[in-house]
Amino acid sequence: MTALAKLFRATAFRLTLAILALSAVGAALVLGAVAYQVMNLVDEETRLTIEKEAADLSEQYDEGGVRELGAAIEERVRAPGSSLYLLTSGAGEPLAGNISALPDGALAKPGYVYVPYATLDSAAPGREALARVFLLPNGFRLLVGHDLHDRARIGAVMIRAFATSLIFFAVLAGLGALFVARRVLGRIDAMSGSSRAIMAGDLSARLPINGSDDELDRLAANLNAMLARIGALMAGMKEVSDNVAHDLRTPLTRLRNEAEDALRGPQEPALLREALERTIDESGNLMKIFDSLLLIATAEAGGDKEHMAQFDLSEALEGVVELYDPLAEESGASIKRDIAKGLTLVGNRELLGQAFANLIDNSVKYGADPARPKEPILVGAKREGGSIVVSVADHGPGVAGEDRERALGRFVRLEGSRSRPGSGLGLSMVAAIAKLHGGEVRLEDNAPGLRVVMILPRGAATD
Repeated sequence: MTALAKLFRATAFRLTLAILALSAVGAALVLGAVAYQVMNLVDEETRLTIEKEAADLSEQYDEGGVRELGAAIEERVRAPGSSLYLLTSGAGEPLAGNISALPDGALAKPGYVYVPYATLDSAAPGREALARVFLLPNGFRLLVGHDLHDRARIGAVMIRAFATSLIFFAVLAGLGALFVARRVLGRIDAMSGSSRAIMAGDLSARLPINGSDDELDRLAANLNAMLARIGALMAGMKEVSDNVAHDLRTPLTRLRNEAEDALRGPQEPALLREALERTIDESGNLMKIFDSLLLIATAEAGGDKEHMAQFDLSEALEGVVELYDPLAEESGASIKRDIAKGLTLVGNRELLGQAFANLIDNSVKYGADPARPKEPILVGAKREGGSIVVSVADHGPGVAGEDRERALGRFVRLEGSRSRPGSGLGLSMVAAIAKLHGGEVRLEDNAPGLRVVMILPRGAATD
């Protein structure tokens, strides 16, 4: 497609032409209305002139009859720039005046008429007058009129103005359409170039924004935000794939070795049963890992929002704490509550319950300090500035400041937890669930120990 054809097919070009065409139609209507009003004004002035002359002639007729009226008309027609007059007998014979020809029947009806005419001193065609016909006694008829040459000149001026306006609007439409189309096409071509780069696999490319904050800028900004979101999801998917490829290799290898050892060892039922039980346990752990990965991926992608509803967060958190009270006692720890009553939230109760369970489970497993067995794990929940803040604090070894952000990643096992069971997905799941609800997770120093804070924003909280 040539550049000219591309330009003429552009929506901006055609839209500009349409707008200017409508403007031309509007200008024509305005000129037409003005012309109509001017014509009416000219006709009204002509009528007033005719009425005045008719009144003067009526006085002449009243004083001396038809003879005096004829003499007055003859006197008037000799004056330069006189009006049009014609006095006829009952048989239609001209008695006085300066009109030599009228259409048949022009004098038949009294009142105002538009008539073509010819005068005694000029037989030029195309002359027209506005005239009034008067019926006199004994069948005499009098026509008093005024030439419409000035009216015709005004009409011609209006027609020329209309033609000039059409030419002006046509030129303006063409230039305006070219300017707008080239400007818009330049921006769209730049966006198309970025789109081709994105389709080729460069998800870092973005649509250009020129800072005018017009509709194209807003569209580009929204598409760039969408591309950023897609890029984040793709990066998350790649990270999950890498994690599955690397971090699940060890448990899968362990599962395979268990099966191979069972096949190579003594084929005793008790040993085989024990091997099968270990294989089933290992398979169960793998399924839990896959379920956790799926939950994290779904939460980070913004899924499960259709299951959001208002619920009592205080009651849900109390229920999770009660479930972990026996486990904490078995581990030689205790859980202390500082949960405000009546904290309601619009969210996914099951996912948030899973997040609270992960936080408390981590504190029970890793937060016990043998040197301070009487220090309880503190589970708190309160409203802060319209947000709900849930915290779980322990007095264990904690997490170093430089490792806190990394600890929220998938399959991250810090040095103090490598010897204990787990997949390294607990805090990552909590962070994903908080993000799904528009919140965030922070790891803080509990001096000593770790304090995990989960903040759910004002938008999700209700009174």
